[in-house]
Amino acid sequence: MDIATLESIVRSGLSDCDVSVSEQGGHYTVTAIGDCFEGLRPVKRQQLVYATLAELISSGAIHAVNIRAMTPSESAASK
Repeated sequence: MDIATLESIVRSGLSDCDVSVSEQGGHYTVTAIGDCFEGLRPVKRQQLVYATLAELISSGAIHAVNIRAMTPSESAASK
């Protein structure tokens, strides 16, 4: 699975988020930043992102995914 396609899939499921994807050795890191994560616990945030990828994971198209989901203010604070 190429990075651009994966970014597009996540972006279409989380339209109000900035999304970036990186890949190293078949392991993907999906970073999603958006207001939709405001007030949600980390597990719920990951579930929202995971839902956009569930079909790809269940089909075996991708298997190793690390999800970083945060609000814009959390993203700015981590820089």
